[in-house]
Amino acid sequence: MEIVGRLCQTPIQEHRPITAFHRMEPRGRERHRRAAHQSERAGASESNALQIAAIFCFVSLLGAPALRAAQTKIWDEFSGEKAFAHVQQLVDLGPRPSGSEAIEKSRRYIEDQLRRSGWHVTRQAFTDDTPRDKVQFVNLIAQFPGQGNAAPLFLLCSHYDTKTFDAIRFVGANDGGSSTGLLLELARVIGQHPNLAAKVELVFFDGEEAYDNFSETDGLYGSRYFAKHLGEGRQFHGGILFDMVGDRSLDVTLPADSPSEMARDIFAAAEALKLRSYFTYLDREMIDDHSPLNAIGVPTIDVIDFDYPWWHTAGDAIDKISARSLQIVGSVGLYYLSEFRLK
Repeated sequence: MEIVGRLCQTPIQEHRPITAFHRMEPRGRERHRRAAHQSERAGASESNALQIAAIFCFVSLLGAPALRAAQTKIWDEFSGEKAFAHVQQLVDLGPRPSGSEAIEKSRRYIEDQLRRSGWHVTRQAFTDDTPRDKVQFVNLIAQFPGQGNAAPLFLLCSHYDTKTFDAIRFVGANDGGSSTGLLLELARVIGQHPNLAAKVELVFFDGEEAYDNFSETDGLYGSRYFAKHLGEGRQFHGGILFDMVGDRSLDVTLPADSPSEMARDIFAAAEALKLRSYFTYLDREMIDDHSPLNAIGVPTIDVIDFDYPWWHTAGDAIDKISARSLQIVGSVGLYYLSEFRLK
């Protein structure tokens, strides 16, 4: 650079400017060509980089939902708010004793929600003698279609009737409502996992409530009929009955006669989710819809909060239950199914 600068300032012979001129011109052009070529290469590289980045972003966006789905655990998919909304719909129908117009409306609602979640629903209708003459009962049984000839292995159950009272208006927000709302939300979540859904049968029992007192002929009408008519090849490995699971002050009390292995795993599931403080043992046995199933050799645990001051009173209303309590029970139930029982 210094030589070129000095040459431009020094007098030279006539022919030398021409020689110098011709010698410098190609070099200048070459430098321009090189600069242009490098600029083009830089532009092309930048363009390629932008294209690659755009493609990468596009692919990432496409894969993001699948990635999020893969990272989401099934127990995190349960919505206590959705379960609570189902309970509200049922409570809005008023008292729903067996054989009533209101319970038929609740049946249609349950069937519609199950079908929306992809389940095939059948009605198991029968008539039985009660202290109040003959009553027609209807169990609702749901299976997930499209899984070949594989038979379901595990039962998830609830009762959806409310007790008959003459003197009070009993809407059963917790007793009959909470477990039904929870089971409908479980159906939605499990229905998004066909391999798991194929292993499960959902049963909504009618006629759980006794008209007078629980006995071999009063109360548990739906579960007694269901257990009696389980045919050959329909032997389930186990089941969970949900009942009264919405109490704002949740304290799930597993009955003393609970299958020990199932109780242990329920407690372990609650512990894994840091919810163990909501689960304990009841100091006595319980007569509920799990009883006829256990009697025929289907080990079934009753997930119930029997520490409920408004049991069988007019106070069992929607304000006594919470979405949070439903969330706790639903999450633990799904953890138990996916990580222990049906893994």
